[in-house]
Amino acid sequence: MAGTLTRWEPFAELGDLRTRFDRMFDEWLDRGERAWTPPIDVVREDGHVVVRADLPGMRPDEVKIEVEDDILTVIGEHTESAETKERDYVRRERRHGAFRRSLALPAGVDTAKIEATTHDGVVEVRIPLPERSGKETVTITPTTA
Repeated sequence: MAGTLTRWEPFAELGDLRTRFDRMFDEWLDRGERAWTPPIDVVREDGHVVVRADLPGMRPDEVKIEVEDDILTVIGEHTESAETKERDYVRRERRHGAFRRSLALPAGVDTAKIEATTHDGVVEVRIPLPERSGKETVTITPTTA
């Protein structure tokens, strides 16, 4: 009788097991509602800090942008209004929810000049960088006590 050797991979099924545990705990802890945090990009562009946040399906009136104590905060809440009660969903991933993203701004930003626009599900916030004064070098000479 000819035998076939099969390489044993003890960790091969751990990925599937982890996925099952993650799904189970998501449903148990969050009742299927996952916290949603939109991805953002922050770039320096033409004398501005530009923040872009992906907010697909959100209307501009569902997004609020605040600046307080040199902290920019983008807040949003989206609720799906058209839901068919007659359907028995097997899986539903399009959800409603709220988010809040904050990031520190450089000191001295003129908040009156901050502009925000939306286009194709992306909110763009343009923050003008403050004028830099010339760099000043300070030399400190230690003294003996």
